[in-house]
Amino acid sequence: MRRLLPLWLAVAATALSQAASASPPTPSERNDVRQILSAEREVCAAYEREDADWLEKHLDPTFTLTSSTGKVTTRADEVADLRSGTKYDVFRNRNSKVRVYGDSAVVTGITHVEGKSGGKSYALDFQFTDTYVRKGDGWVIVASHASRLAPSR
Repeated sequence: MRRLLPLWLAVAATALSQAASASPPTPSERNDVRQILSAEREVCAAYEREDADWLEKHLDPTFTLTSSTGKVTTRADEVADLRSGTKYDVFRNRNSKVRVYGDSAVVTGITHVEGKSGGKSYALDFQFTDTYVRKGDGWVIVASHASRLAPSR
């Protein structure tokens, strides 16, 4: 244990110095975060209003979603699913955190969905990770992953 203490102290000191030296976001970085959060809201709103045409136009052609069951779907699959009658009464994100890395970004948070399936109502929460890239016309979502959260008690 005594041998590990200096190593632990060195790691802690490095982490603290990096945190202390982190500069506040630039106006450009803040603008990127605003644009990405706006894109997140637009994607959620499209699902909520069942707007398959919007998704087809705005999701990247290479878009993939890894669902909470491990199934991977494409943009075409998501569009077809909405066109086939999938309905959401609520599709909203919360606790979103954006990290920008040049022309790519990662967003994490929780998506809350409510609706009916097979005549039964549901309300579910998913931890999500979305990946964005900056393209000529702005930020576009290229990949998403969702993990179902246990119901709150």
